[in-house]
Amino acid sequence: MPITFRGLKFLLIGLIVMVSGYILMTGGGSDDPEVFNYAMFDFRRMVAAPIVIILGIVIEVVAIMKVFKD
Repeated sequence: MPITFRGLKFLLIGLIVMVSGYILMTGGGSDDPEVFNYAMFDFRRMVAAPIVIILGIVIEVVAIMKVFKD
């Protein structure tokens, strides 16, 4: 099976989606170790970022398994 441009495009899109999920997960630390920051457990980090990462993995699996005909 030859590698097609469409398959490579899907692989790149999946990679970008996964990286954006990891970017959503960053930040929110506290400068003072004595003060607890509840911003670590907000919706963006606990729900949205893992969903985006899993979506990127699904896109990668589809890009690998599907036979694209250009």
